[in-house]
Amino acid sequence: MTDGIPRLVEVMDRLRSPGGCAWDAEQTHASLAPYALEEAHELVDAIEAGDRAHLREELGDVLLQVVFHARVAQEHPEDPFDLDAVADVCADKLIARHPHVFGDEEAGTMRDHLERWDRIKAQTQGRESVMDGIPGTLGALARAQKILGRAERAGLGDDAPVAQDGSLGSALLALVARARAEGLDAETELRAATRALETAARAAEQAGRGDTQGSSG
Repeated sequence: MTDGIPRLVEVMDRLRSPGGCAWDAEQTHASLAPYALEEAHELVDAIEAGDRAHLREELGDVLLQVVFHARVAQEHPEDPFDLDAVADVCADKLIARHPHVFGDEEAGTMRDHLERWDRIKAQTQGRESVMDGIPGTLGALARAQKILGRAERAGLGDDAPVAQDGSLGSALLALVARARAEGLDAETELRAATRALETAARAAEQAGRGDTQGSSG
């Protein structure tokens, strides 16, 4: 392994410090938040495109967001922390949530693993509901999947059935539930269908331009 991470931290420190970049020096956690969302979406695009070079670049952009936020956090007057502290918290969390790997619990089934993960998160983060911690910024489709998954793992599927009131919303939610039942990711399926539509629309657009140019000639 090379010194890529320490080098990136040094570059970020230079940009953020006096004599560095004025734009970088002005950023806050709040001002950087939209970029984190954007870079995460671009990473997913790279994954689905299967472009390794693009994937490497987009992973770097996501990493930059973490390093940038950690650098901003160092300057907090009352509760500063750095990238090492972020990494330590992450490592501690992974160890705590995998007692079947780092402790003496039995691994069990995949369902056992997911239920254990939710239980440990609830205990360590003081959650009162299995629905706590689902980001409000998630798109409606992704959020629906998350809520259905949490309800199912908590054994609430029968107590909180998908409403069938004839509305478009309930019909969409029922489709998400169907995707889960079939082992599909509704977000991925819709993105694939949308990409196919976009490709067809672009092809039709180009064909239309060709016809126009041919007739004008």
